[in-house]
Amino acid sequence: MPWRIGPAERKAGVRPDPYRIWLSEVMLQQTTVVAVRDYFRRFTDRWPDVAALAAAEDSAVMAEWAGLGYYARARNLLKGARAVVAEHGGRFPETREGLLTLPGVGPYTAAAVSSIAFDAPEVVVDGNVERVMARLFRVETPLPPAKPELTALAARLTPAKRPGDYAQAVMDLGATICTPRSPACGICPWREPCVARAEGVQAELPRKLPKAAKPVRRGILYLARRTDGAWLLETRPESGLLGGMLGFPGTDWTVEEPQDAPPVAAEWRDPGGEVLHTFTHFHLRLALRVADLPEAAEPMRGRFMLLSPAHLPTVMRKAYDLIRADQDSATGEVQASPSNRSGKTTRRK
Repeated sequence: MPWRIGPAERKAGVRPDPYRIWLSEVMLQQTTVVAVRDYFRRFTDRWPDVAALAAAEDSAVMAEWAGLGYYARARNLLKGARAVVAEHGGRFPETREGLLTLPGVGPYTAAAVSSIAFDAPEVVVDGNVERVMARLFRVETPLPPAKPELTALAARLTPAKRPGDYAQAVMDLGATICTPRSPACGICPWREPCVARAEGVQAELPRKLPKAAKPVRRGILYLARRTDGAWLLETRPESGLLGGMLGFPGTDWTVEEPQDAPPVAAEWRDPGGEVLHTFTHFHLRLALRVADLPEAAEPMRGRFMLLSPAHLPTVMRKAYDLIRADQDSATGEVQASPSNRSGKTTRRK
């Protein structure tokens, strides 16, 4: 992983970069390592240190984050970088307590950065560590009520020497060997003391309380393109879902059937199909409306811009992809491709 320092480097005295550890931990919240790698490389190529990130334009950071999800993380990332520069002279606090003063840094991230970057004896517990502890000690209490018990067990095992390396090792153990399904117990270094393996119940742990069914919200998106190729876009409010991100204008997302509220007078067409997307707390179903507009069109909201689809959040990119092929056709008829009539995105917790 590009944010890690290998054993040979550690032996040679190379220390982890707190900026890279902090950035990786923020990106990895509710997101897989596979999804994060390329984003991390692009971020660190463009903003190689905390001072560079603190000086970045908000819109540039939000655009680079597009597609990674949970966009409040990107807003807090900027606030955190600026706090490090303005309040700490460009140096990250080394303690858990100091890190907790940074915007967007919670107990887990503070412990992880303090432990990994500064070798502080902090207890680092993510979902992987919880799973390892639940199996190692056969904890029958379901999650989330089991969290304090699992944290206490993790604390018992955390060494005073090289706690950061230990924390990363246990997280890696959970991610690669003690996996949620089909754990590779035969190659696990803790297979002998593991109570769940000895009793054959490892696949059943950790137990979890049943989740409530997610509600379904609905909305309408309006995709309008001028004859010069510019699309009608708007920046979403800073607060709320997709805050600060560029997107197509649309209605509110509600449990009731949405009422048409187009952002500009035009001959809006229904291309058929819909966009399906899943957020943490609800499922979303978006109907689409499309229109071709003259260059003189004056929208009631938003502005016309040349569009870079890669800078759209995932749900907006799904809408764009759904209509793109036929929107570009010579006839101008917009037909949703059956193979693209839906898409669904979920994130690992």
